[in-house]
Amino acid sequence: MRNFLILFSFIGFISTHAISQDSQLKSYALVGGMLIDGYEAPAVHNAVVLVSGNRIIAAGPAHEVTIPDGTPIIDTRGKTIMPGLIDMHMHLDLIGHGDYDQYYTLLGGTRRLAEVMPIAAKHMMRAGVTTGVDLGSPFDILAVREQIRAGEIPGPRLTISGPWITRIKLDGVPDSYQIVINSPTEAAAKTLELIEQGSDIIKIWLGLTLEDMKAVVNAAHSKGVKVHAHLYKVPAMEKAIEAGVDVLQHVGSAKMPPYPAAVLHKIAEDRIPVVQTVAHRIWVYPASIENPSRLDNPELEADIPADIYADMQRSFKNIRALSYFKDTPDEIRHSTINARQFIDANAYMGVGTDAASPLNFHTEAMWREMSALVDSGMTPARVITAATKSGAEILGKGGELGTIEAGKLADIIIIDGDPLFDINALKYVAVTIKDGRVWFNKKYTTDALTALGTAF
Repeated sequence: MRNFLILFSFIGFISTHAISQDSQLKSYALVGGMLIDGYEAPAVHNAVVLVSGNRIIAAGPAHEVTIPDGTPIIDTRGKTIMPGLIDMHMHLDLIGHGDYDQYYTLLGGTRRLAEVMPIAAKHMMRAGVTTGVDLGSPFDILAVREQIRAGEIPGPRLTISGPWITRIKLDGVPDSYQIVINSPTEAAAKTLELIEQGSDIIKIWLGLTLEDMKAVVNAAHSKGVKVHAHLYKVPAMEKAIEAGVDVLQHVGSAKMPPYPAAVLHKIAEDRIPVVQTVAHRIWVYPASIENPSRLDNPELEADIPADIYADMQRSFKNIRALSYFKDTPDEIRHSTINARQFIDANAYMGVGTDAASPLNFHTEAMWREMSALVDSGMTPARVITAATKSGAEILGKGGELGTIEAGKLADIIIIDGDPLFDINALKYVAVTIKDGRVWFNKKYTTDALTALGTAF
């Protein structure tokens, strides 16, 4: 009976959600792999996931899911099927160059962003990131988002903040990245302007007073928009909590000594979402010192314009001296306690990478961040849920994204390995499916994938 109901539901879904001729979206089944559905629960073995158009029709054990006759099959035996990853803190304008000042000079400010943003978008998708939160780009990003939405280039579905709001201008970064305010009234007005121009969320940064933060939050919430705060220090965290900021970014990334128990308790008790970004200095820096060959990668060289790639390599010549890493030895020492405090407090967490900050390439930032969180005390199952289901919920998209179950959007990745056994298996993304469209790593080419999808 259950098989019949699943098949009936499949047919009913197709009849009530017609697929247009232009969309060329297809039906297919992922068959035989281990399914991690996004919930912090045991995996389903020998699983089947049915996709039609851009939706998941059914998912479960093979003996419970009937595959309609003629449905194309993607063989996932020996692999893991799981939701697409959600990077809650990334930068589409960056590709891992070692020095921000030199990078923006090389780009001519924002003149070459149209070159580098599609590269970053492609790298994120190839790494299994199907949704990304861009926290700080000029509105040049809107054109790239439209290219992604139109299917012209591979890339994650984007939630964008646009320029951040601050009282302290950041030198070396083009003015179009930042809105400098001088009063709460101005903060509220600029918040509304950003939303009018296309910001999905608001990012606040340095030097804001409590009244500034309240003004931003009230203005943003009046439009149904959430506020993310870039902060590290306890007084700034306390102000953000009092102001009603929706998401705390960077806390727990070991820039600070251990956090007070009362602050941790408040954040955990109120389920204020936390995105730590622990790997982007503390794990990436020693990985690069120990294995500098990771910085000169043919996969990166093939995609990045030759002059930019050459300048990146020049910037990597003495990474110990890069200003971005001047405090990293202290941060590494802090991390033995600090990076796991929010984990031990059972805070409500998403996963963000701060990619592609120096040396932190989009091609690997997400698995490195998830690996760092496991090193810091998370179980693999918990970090996978944080990077999928929880991320979708924090974005207010839990009804459409974050888990593999009937009715949700088909954002799915196939991993060549078992990330529950070793989270580092996430570096081996064979297939990325976003909105039902199949993209695959050329190393994993099969006739079925060639017929259904597009190679990166």
